[in-house]
Amino acid sequence: MNNQSEMQDTAEYVPFEEFRQGLPQGRFRVIVNPALAAAFVSHRTYAMPLAIALIGPGIAVALAGYPWAGGPLVAAGILLRWSVKSHAPRILLHLATRVPSVYEQATVHGVMEVRRADPAAALR
Repeated sequence: MNNQSEMQDTAEYVPFEEFRQGLPQGRFRVIVNPALAAAFVSHRTYAMPLAIALIGPGIAVALAGYPWAGGPLVAAGILLRWSVKSHAPRILLHLATRVPSVYEQATVHGVMEVRRADPAAALR
């Protein structure tokens, strides 16, 4: 392998403060793995325990004879889980620009990759 391709294969580490200040200015390209982001964001936001806390009592209330009270709880739990999964890349980017530990974990575990933007491409 030549030196040029080796440099492209390894990502440079970008410190949190530099990322936080440079992202709005377009200095970085962020690549998010959507499959890993869904699980990561779900874990960080406690979406699954919250969904279970809504769905479980909702089913119990519906089975106890109050379907109009239990149905919305079940629907809210399902919608919560679905919305976190579908918007995970955006939620991850939001959290990563505000919480240093989220940024560190996401970049270390390959959920998110931060690259410096090509200055020549920005001028085009």
